[in-house]
Amino acid sequence: MWEKPRLEEPKTPLARRETEPLFQEQPEIGNQYLEDALLRNYLKTHLPPQVLQEVNQDLERFGNRLLTKIQPLAWECEWNPPVFRPYDAWGQRVDRIITCSAWRRMKEIAAEEGLIAEAYERRYSNWSRMYQAVKLYLFSSSSGGFNCPLAMTDGAAKVIESLGVPGSLKNAFDHLTSRDPKKFWTSGQWMTERRGGSDVANGTETVARKQPDGTYRLYGFKWFTSAADSDMALTLARVVDAEGCVKQGSSGLSLFFLKVRDEEGKLNNIQVQRLKDKLGTRQMATGELWLNGAEAQLISAEGRGVASISNMLNITRIHNVIAAVASMRRMMNLSREYARRRVAFGKLLKDHPLHVQTMARMEVQTRGAFLLLMEIVRLLGLVETDMASEEDQHLLRLLVPVAKLYTGKQASAVVIEAMESFGGQGYMEDTGLPVVIRDTLVLSIWEGTTNVLSLDVLRSLTKSQGQALAVFCSAVQKKLELAASTAELGPAVKQMHDAIGRLAQFVQGAGSKGSVTMELAARDFSYSLARIYAGALLTEHAARSGAASTDISAARRWCSRELCPVAVELRSGSYEDGAVLADSALVFGDPDPPQGGEEHVFIPTRVLMLLHFVSTSILASILD
Repeated sequence: MWEKPRLEEPKTPLARRETEPLFQEQPEIGNQYLEDALLRNYLKTHLPPQVLQEVNQDLERFGNRLLTKIQPLAWECEWNPPVFRPYDAWGQRVDRIITCSAWRRMKEIAAEEGLIAEAYERRYSNWSRMYQAVKLYLFSSSSGGFNCPLAMTDGAAKVIESLGVPGSLKNAFDHLTSRDPKKFWTSGQWMTERRGGSDVANGTETVARKQPDGTYRLYGFKWFTSAADSDMALTLARVVDAEGCVKQGSSGLSLFFLKVRDEEGKLNNIQVQRLKDKLGTRQMATGELWLNGAEAQLISAEGRGVASISNMLNITRIHNVIAAVASMRRMMNLSREYARRRVAFGKLLKDHPLHVQTMARMEVQTRGAFLLLMEIVRLLGLVETDMASEEDQHLLRLLVPVAKLYTGKQASAVVIEAMESFGGQGYMEDTGLPVVIRDTLVLSIWEGTTNVLSLDVLRSLTKSQGQALAVFCSAVQKKLELAASTAELGPAVKQMHDAIGRLAQFVQGAGSKGSVTMELAARDFSYSLARIYAGALLTEHAARSGAASTDISAARRWCSRELCPVAVELRSGSYEDGAVLADSALVFGDPDPPQGGEEHVFIPTRVLMLLHFVSTSILASILD
């Protein structure tokens, strides 16, 4: 009885027994142009028939190429991120940034598809910019991160064009806008230094020393350089005068062009310190660079660097919006397809009302962001072809920072909600879903955080002497007039009018309180502008001939939410002087308010008075 009991042989040896893996249907997406009804309906509504016919054919072809050829390359870019090799086998400093073949192929495809060239060839006049933006929108989520270098390349081309394409920069402009993969260049944008952040006026330490031949040598440390493998870059630096001094502040900054490598492929007196270890956009090389006498060309008037590079920032911020909307649409499409396949609690996810309600809310957010994007590129096309009115120009300047800050936040919320709709699978790396999440999270940071851009919105009001707000309200009301005859949109139109009225009342009330109130309200004010304008666009789209019931539903749902949060917060006392003390105490446990506020962001009293007048006029027109 003390014998060890004998175990019976299992019928199927463990080594041979088949495992039973978790099995779920993988969501499959098709041609993203053909499956995007909102996009196709928008183009059908706005583009001239001949342009629509040509563009439609190309976008359908491009959609197929994205699905069959480009998306697999995006996976390769994710699996094979760039590698930095500072030395060769013999100990020589080489500073090589090694990218994978798929990344290099993406660059060729960008040239072949004219993803930059299309905007500057202007084959379709003012519609060319919209056509380019649509291709970038379709490309973004399948680009393997290559949409970021394209943003800076587009921005650099815009800067050079705005300078009149001087002879010394024509070669660079031709490379940036080339359709020839062998000639096409990408550009970097080197603005962030050791202090980091958006405060380039006080954070830029790089200096430029003029040489006898008229060129400059740059010396300094660039702490964050996206697309460090680019062919050229635009960068800011302070010119050293004859006494060896430099001027501080933004008025001391000048804009320079430089090639990253010489004809032999050697770095232009640049040393790579390291590549950044980032949360997302890992497919793209972002580096820390030392400029040790890099040869460069001054391309702005001395001390006018910030003004000259503003064109680049406008373009890259629009690209940021494109990426935000694209990530929302991609995750929405995947979530929808998954709901048609995944069975939980005895039925498909699409048959669970609460699940579908959540997805519907995501869809409304995606639609609002998409129409905001299309409005911006429509206005940009008019400006670039000298067809824009003064009102159009004011509206574009205001809407670019508004759209960038708002869609960046929207995208983060939508893609995370979409990830949750996949349950545990949404958290699995090999599904590809976490890649989209990581790459989306940068959008609220890159090219200005939400607070920084909210202050930019206030600056746009200052520069326009308050006219931008008047134009904004006028544009919204014109769009609502088109919807007034559609009975089903009656509730949305009323809610929009109410929101405009509350916005005008806020400006009127804030104008009597002083500039500190406007600074505290900047974020909520910008959100209010975004929600109101997107609501107007959704309502306008739903009022067009042939609109679907889903268009009307989207407009009504958007407008049923709080469209003017800044008015709500004003009533609650969030912008009073006491709120500053309360905020500081909550965060720091210190009753003293933060010191050293940025006075340059405050709206001058004369502008507050003008805003007060504008808001009074708006209120009067609403009452009429």
